[in-house]
Amino acid sequence: MRCMVLEQPGKSDEARADAETRATWLPLRACEREDPAPGPGEIVLEVRACAVCRTDLQLCEGDLALRRAPVVPGHQAVGRVVAVGEGVSDWRPGDRAGGAWLGGSCGACVHCLRVRENLCERAEFTGWDRDGGYATHLALRADFALRIPERFDDVEAAPLLCGGVIGYRSLMVSGIRPGGRLGLFGFGASALLVIQVAVHWGCEVFVCTRNPEERARARSLGAVWAGGYDAAPPAALDAAITFAPSGDVVVAALRALDRGGVVAINAIHLDRVPTFSYEHLWWERSVRSVANFTRDDARQFLALAAEIPIRTAVDVYPLAEANRALFDLARGNVRGAAVLTM
Repeated sequence: MRCMVLEQPGKSDEARADAETRATWLPLRACEREDPAPGPGEIVLEVRACAVCRTDLQLCEGDLALRRAPVVPGHQAVGRVVAVGEGVSDWRPGDRAGGAWLGGSCGACVHCLRVRENLCERAEFTGWDRDGGYATHLALRADFALRIPERFDDVEAAPLLCGGVIGYRSLMVSGIRPGGRLGLFGFGASALLVIQVAVHWGCEVFVCTRNPEERARARSLGAVWAGGYDAAPPAALDAAITFAPSGDVVVAALRALDRGGVVAINAIHLDRVPTFSYEHLWWERSVRSVANFTRDDARQFLALAAEIPIRTAVDVYPLAEANRALFDLARGNVRGAAVLTM
């Protein structure tokens, strides 16, 4: 199989975004390996598309420590089953399947038994603990593989498997109800999907983002207001979700909440959380992190995405140009989700 491998993280030069810098920042190396064989309880996909996530970028830049090296990144992979391991009865060659961030859990700890497998201390993550989808073939635990609605083609479906699923869990964690006032702070690939669910539920959506083009796009998707991070939404929010990996943005969202509101942090890594006045937390406001997702989250979201139907916006790159896709994501040059095709 062909794959892109991360051996040693390295920071992209954030001070320079020219062609020379892009040519020298190559965290991933192209290589050839034998196709994986499925172990007991596993399936192997021939990957057709894999979306690029900001978490992949954080691994490549070293913001998240590697769990293994070398590793093949990628956790939004869609393809067809080409091999089935011993003990697998619900997947067959030719079936369409997806592999997402949560690659496995122990199934026996207190969190798993309470249907909170996203908190399992022995959970495995695709593209972090297990080789991921920046490859032509991918081995998955069969019980964590996801069925992809036929409404979506492979490229359309790939961004749903992280930005969509984690965004959906963020909505659940925020406690927003249909018709409520929801703030979205940051407006990248995940927020583009979340706003479509929120508008479908009849929520009033307020978007804060520094990019004027993103503000215009938010309004075109149904936001009732869009402004910068320094502009307070014109109404107190029942809930807010932050997408930017910045603690300053979390505090801005907290300041915009109504009494009893919740800020859900949709990020695996934040630069820091700055000091803020207790008055912003007073009146039973809450700040909650969003950690991974459960399989039930993924199944519910994919069914809802097909029902709405959610529309994804993608910039397509060939697998061999995964470094360029990551560089463009780091510079904010991706309009929706970057998707690698094989």
